[in-house]
Formats: sequence, structure tokens, C-alpha cells
Amino acid sequence: MIVLVVDGYNMIGDWPELRELKDYKLEEARAKLVEMLAEYQAYTGYRVIVVFDAYGVKGTEKKQKEHRLDVIFTKENETADERIEKLVNEVMNVRTKVYVATSDYTEQWTIFSKGALRKSARELLIDVREIQSEIKNDVKEHQSLQPKSKIPLSDDVLKAFEKWRRGGK
Repeated sequence: MIVLVVDGYNMIGDWPELRELKDYKLEEARAKLVEMLAEYQAYTGYRVIVVFDAYGVKGTEKKQKEHRLDVIFTKENETADERIEKLVNEVMNVRTKVYVATSDYTEQWTIFSKGALRKSARELLIDVREIQSEIKNDVKEHQSLQPKSKIPLSDDVLKAFEKWRRGGK
């Protein structure tokens, strides 16, 4: 099993499309990151855990599932780096390979000393973009193999049917 632990705010601060959002729509940047990583998890089969730093926020740690992804907000006075180090210790075993995605150089060395492997924010972004491209190609190929309807339908009608099929209104 492969586990990828992601320092959420580190990715938001490094990935161009998220960095643009963070100053005025931080919640939207977090949601977009989680969505991108959920797609990554679904495609790779890895278990992905995203950790967001709530260091200055009062309260206890908050764990939730979003798009089948584990999302953790650290507890009061706990940094994301500290929680990531604990997670590495929790999930590390003989049958599990653990990667930590962060561009924090000190944290990379710390997790490396615990036996985990590192992936920089840039490397993860490249992986995510490659997977998005592969998914687009797979969808195009699948659509070209689908039999055409015997009843001619306009593009608008086809889009509406596809939206209904996917649970949209």
C-alpha cells in the first residue's frame, strides 16, 4: 500500500492556480486542492491524507472525509509538520510505503529520517497534471468508442442528459 501525506497549505502556497486563490478565497483554494487530490487518489489507488495547519485556531483536531480523502485540521498549538510526523509514525510499516508532499526542506529531512519518502510540491503538481491529462485522453477515447444514438440529438440535449446521468439538476 502507498500512502501520500500532503501538507495542504504548502501545496496551496506553491501551486500557481491555488496560490492565486489563497489571498481572497482560501476556503475555495482548499476545496480545489482536495478535489484535485481526490482525483489523484482515485486514479493512482494511493491513500491520500491532507493535513491543514490550524496552529493559531482554538479547538481540537478535526478529521473528515471529503471525496473519500482523509482531511485533517490540526489541533490548537500543533503545526502541520508535527501532525505529519505523527501520521508517518502511525501509518509506516513493512507493507506500506509513505510519501510526504512538502517543499519545506527541514520537514523533508525529518520525515526522511523516519523512513518516509519525500515529494516536493512541484513534483506532486507535475504528477497531478499528468493524471488530469491521462483522464482527459481516457474520456475522449471512451467517448469515441461509444455507439452513436440512432436518434439525432443536439449538443445542448446531450449535455443535459449527461448532467442528469451524473446526478446534476
